[in-house]
Amino acid sequence: MYNIEEIKNTIINDNSEDSLRKFPKECIDIVVTSPPYDDLRDYTGKITWDFDVFKKIAKQLYRVIKEGGVVVWVVGDKTEDGAKSLTSFRQALHFQEIGFNMFDVIIYEKAGSGPPHPNRYFNSFEYMFVLSKGKPKTINILKDKPNKWAGVSTYSEITRREKNGTLTKKGKKIVNEFGVRTNIWKYINGKGFSTKDMIAYEHPAIFPEKLVEDHLVSWSSEGDLVLDPFGGSGTTAKIARQLHRDYILIEAIPEYCEIAQKRLEGANDD
Repeated sequence: MYNIEEIKNTIINDNSEDSLRKFPKECIDIVVTSPPYDDLRDYTGKITWDFDVFKKIAKQLYRVIKEGGVVVWVVGDKTEDGAKSLTSFRQALHFQEIGFNMFDVIIYEKAGSGPPHPNRYFNSFEYMFVLSKGKPKTINILKDKPNKWAGVSTYSEITRREKNGTLTKKGKKIVNEFGVRTNIWKYINGKGFSTKDMIAYEHPAIFPEKLVEDHLVSWSSEGDLVLDPFGGSGTTAKIARQLHRDYILIEAIPEYCEIAQKRLEGANDD
């Protein structure tokens, strides 16, 4: 069994399932990760990934996440034999079956999308399932959507329906400059935009640093412990460090551990 204090802010080169079994119960505040779903990317080395392996990982994540903790699961589906796999849906339902709440479903819209599958529309999104163990202990809703009528009062009186059925006038409200963003989050994901660390692109599937930042700000606090069980190029760890969170990265492929370590060494803590 790991001593959690000894593995904080480290990269563990190991199989995720085997490593997670060594974690103490309820020691992680938040997980932000993207699993090697379906076979949409070719990874160096041999990785066994199917629904049976997924279920084992999901079970361990539920065990190690704290009450009130959150798992952000970024996933997409492949198209094969003319049909979508819907692997993401199966995973979402299984997470619910083992006890997680589906707190939110957020769409990751990609500003840059690859070529379309024959006879289909361009695929420009992935799912970001926000899973919680009970009610999330930290919720910081991002308010960065520009309001068209900022600074202008509402057109009519705002009323509230009381328990007895009567209406109470609350007066007019001034529209704020920014409002709560929608559940479609758009990121520029091309080379040089997901990250300025060119070394990261030696990994075949990275996600934008801003995506990780937005989730860590939304569902965690400074000093929390962040886990990425499919660490890849180390984006989650890098952003966790910059946001003054502790991190643990698990990655099975040694070459990717080296990439992640180099990115962390060059990361600016400010």
